[in-house]
Amino acid sequence: MSAFPDRDTVAAKIASLQEPDQAFLKLIFENPAQDDALLEGLYVYLEIASEARFLNSLKLERAGEWIGDNAPPRLQIRLMEAARSSQHPAFASFRTGLTRSGGLERAYPKAAV
Repeated sequence: MSAFPDRDTVAAKIASLQEPDQAFLKLIFENPAQDDALLEGLYVYLEIASEARFLNSLKLERAGEWIGDNAPPRLQIRLMEAARSSQHPAFASFRTGLTRSGGLERAYPKAAV
């Protein structure tokens, strides 16, 4: 029995990021039980991007920014860990977009000490 959504489906939705795909990903964000499938799909997406002949860094940055803007606070640290898991430029571009979204700062604001 395979899990739904599987990692390849999630990777395809992140790669496309059209309106229906965004709605699909937002539904996954709402269910904490699907966090692992989401992150596995993100890793597949980033691995495919890192093996591509042409690195579309703008698309990767936009994907990182959209995910950072829409992901719930419980996922922000795990998303940043995924973005920092490799030094490949594909991961760096995704990390740039994720940082630009400010999701991690919104989820965990700095303490006023």
